[in-house]
Amino acid sequence: MVSINCKGTLIDFDSPKVMGILNVTPDSFYDGGSYKNEKDILAQAEKMLNDGATFIDVGAYSSRPDAEDIRVEEECNRLIPVVELLLKNFPEVLLSIDTFRSKVAQEAVTAGAALINDISAGLLDPEMLPTVAKLQVPYILMHMRGTPQTMKGLTDYDDLVKEVLFYLSERVAAARALGLNDIIVDPGLGFAKTITQNYELLNATEKLQILDLPILIGLSRKSMITKTLGIDAASALNGTTALNMVALQKGASILRVHDVKEAVETVSLYQALKAESL
Repeated sequence: MVSINCKGTLIDFDSPKVMGILNVTPDSFYDGGSYKNEKDILAQAEKMLNDGATFIDVGAYSSRPDAEDIRVEEECNRLIPVVELLLKNFPEVLLSIDTFRSKVAQEAVTAGAALINDISAGLLDPEMLPTVAKLQVPYILMHMRGTPQTMKGLTDYDDLVKEVLFYLSERVAAARALGLNDIIVDPGLGFAKTITQNYELLNATEKLQILDLPILIGLSRKSMITKTLGIDAASALNGTTALNMVALQKGASILRVHDVKEAVETVSLYQALKAESL
């Protein structure tokens, strides 16, 4: 059974887990600017925890296409007070930090965060892997090309699934070489992929199981849903739920979502379905 050690707690993935998204950015594609004060932040975190989130993923740098590239200091100034606020009010919460910068990772873990979620798999900051290895916290490494500002133009692949798998295996090897023990992989739906490529990759999720690591799938309210259905992100919960069930059937260990309750229900239904097939 694959598991990770989060602050001394062993999290196993015999049953898939749900990670709630808490963006403290003004410009994220769905909930940007929604959580501007302590009351709103705490209310949303409490709701996600009550709804069954195992992790809360806090991001202070928007990684949507063409997002503004903010300074490290600004990212820390947005993020660290939120980490401290959440841990003061919910001491047992397992906070994931959505950042590709080692300084932000260092400060967040020092403040009590439990794991690091890096969209660049260590490639946008050469100090990231050594820093996380030193901190000895679980590390989510994702496939992408370029940066959030350039990735839209980097979607030309000879063999998408093979290249994503090779990239992830190479980054896992780099992390392992530095002594990183607890690693989660994310194929990066929406990052340097076209709509068609996102579906190809989702459909091939089970091929990532060859890495023998937990697989995180983050497709919540993304353009692969909205553009396919001709809707906006606010209307994309039903599509998110439908595709999250597919992700679970293809081997996802963690669903990263804006809507925790619905994702937890999806996991429960998947588990009931799986039990019947044994």
